[in-house]
Amino acid sequence: MRIPKELEKLMFFGIFLCLDAFLYVFTLLPLRVFLAMFRFITLPCYGLRSHRGLTASDRRLLQPAQVCDMLKGVILVICYFMMHYVDYSMMYHLIRGQSVIKLYIIYNMLEVADRLISSFGQDILDALYWTATEPKERKRAHIGVIPHFFMAVLYVFLHAILIMVQATTLNVAFNSHNKSLLTIMMSNNFVEIKGSVFKKFEKNNLFQMSNSDIKERFTNYVLLLIVCLRNMEQFSWNPDHLWVLFPDVCMVVASEIAVDIVKHAFITKFNDITADVYSEYRASLAFDLVSSRQKNAYTDYSDSVSRRMGFIPLPLAVLLIRVVTSSIKVQGVLAYVCVVLFYCGLISLKVLNSIVLLGKSCQYVKEAKMEEKLFNPVLTATPGKPAGKQQGTYKSTQGISPDENGSTSVTNQPMHQKENMPSLLVTSNSDQFLTTPDGEEKDISQDSSELKHRSAKKDLLEIDRFTICGNRID
Repeated sequence: MRIPKELEKLMFFGIFLCLDAFLYVFTLLPLRVFLAMFRFITLPCYGLRSHRGLTASDRRLLQPAQVCDMLKGVILVICYFMMHYVDYSMMYHLIRGQSVIKLYIIYNMLEVADRLISSFGQDILDALYWTATEPKERKRAHIGVIPHFFMAVLYVFLHAILIMVQATTLNVAFNSHNKSLLTIMMSNNFVEIKGSVFKKFEKNNLFQMSNSDIKERFTNYVLLLIVCLRNMEQFSWNPDHLWVLFPDVCMVVASEIAVDIVKHAFITKFNDITADVYSEYRASLAFDLVSSRQKNAYTDYSDSVSRRMGFIPLPLAVLLIRVVTSSIKVQGVLAYVCVVLFYCGLISLKVLNSIVLLGKSCQYVKEAKMEEKLFNPVLTATPGKPAGKQQGTYKSTQGISPDENGSTSVTNQPMHQKENMPSLLVTSNSDQFLTTPDGEEKDISQDSSELKHRSAKKDLLEIDRFTICGNRID
């Protein structure tokens, strides 16, 4: 009986993590692309390459994080214009003409394809970011930036079409007269119980399933938003029709919550797993968030969300922009003023959500007594070398462009000291359960131990308290 409460706490926290990564695409990413373009245009005018006092990273035309921002922005723009060649109305009538059983099979296939293509797409985007920010002097063992870029554009476009077919099928189910298709699609959630309840689950497997459920629930909320937008457009934005859709929306959401509760309750019962495990999962996600907000972080925040939950916001953002721009017509000065105000509201929501998430994450990490592990990846050095040299060898992996005070970015590449690579892989250890480094601490030098002793006294809540989405404000 404790499972529903603990599970919904985890789901609530995870959904807001996905929302934060999703809002980033609409709010801060355009601003960061604009700043990167401004730097690209204006930096050569200053002739910074002629100054001898600058480091190699400062002489770069664009920082690695700015290169990734530019790539994300170009991919979004290209896929948005490509989506204009996909006729939503024709797709709707094509799907509506199919039989109920065929649509049921199609919807099941789309759910499986969405999970598979999300996993493959994350690898494609990681390969693109690494290739685009790789040091020039490094010997290349890949196909190059341009092929990776076209693969990424193709992936985002195909994934956006797949999600559009899902939304269209759900829209057909909402508009069917006897609601039989909607009932069948909801009953499909209960089939999920049969496929998972009677299997053996370890804690790690249950953690993966929980992350998948968080991503699935957030995606369903966005799909329901798209369905409501399309239906309201067809009825000339009549508010009365919204109350017609409201019972069906509540029914879909309620069935999803009920299935998750029943599934997790029996899985934990049959595998002798206590309800406290969900607080550990929540602390693990909070650890990812807090560690990515440090100046010396091994991963970008949105990237950690993508890896943990399989949630990639780019295709979903492309589809939502396409649906909103086709459903809402902006005409007149007042309409553009409303758009600007709405954008400012989104930015405010994004910043507020990030601040609250960071505060709650610090609280969860403190409750789980993981503060010491939070500092270990930064302070652990290769035996015989001071921690300061170790930090100089590897650049930060925070996904925000560096400022003048030395904060670095997610896509900064490691230098050519291969003997230090095992140490980095052990300490970052982002793919292990609870995202914590190995409990067995290695012997380190006297300098690094003193630095660790000083940093352990630091209060966790003082870490990047004045940050917005990982960008330090000094």
